Amino acid sequence: MPQRYPVCSLGDLPPGTGKAFDVGGRRIACFNVAGRIFAIDDACPHDGGPLSEGALAGTTITCPWHEAEFDVSCGKVLCSPAVEDVRTYPVTVTGDAVEVEI
Repeated sequence: MPQRYPVCSLGDLPPGTGKAFDVGGRRIACFNVAGRIFAIDDACPHDGGPLSEGALAGTTITCPWHEAEFDVSCGKVLCSPAVEDVRTYPVTVTGDAVEVEI
């Protein structure tokens, strides 16, 4: 059964940024895209690069290791060398609290 985990406050994740959190035994990257929060696996499926450390442009995150690109809103791979999508997670924002559902 899915469970919600508090990860941070909105103030900890300014617009245009991403940050990794340990959530329910997983490493999850959360991104703030113009006030909307998205959560995906932090590891690039190509070679394990930390997506939370990549460059965010709109909803596109670029892996800092080999420049694979993903859409953080749906997890779709946009650019090789990755060929697999990343898993996404539901996010709930209540007041200032950001929660991720695993």
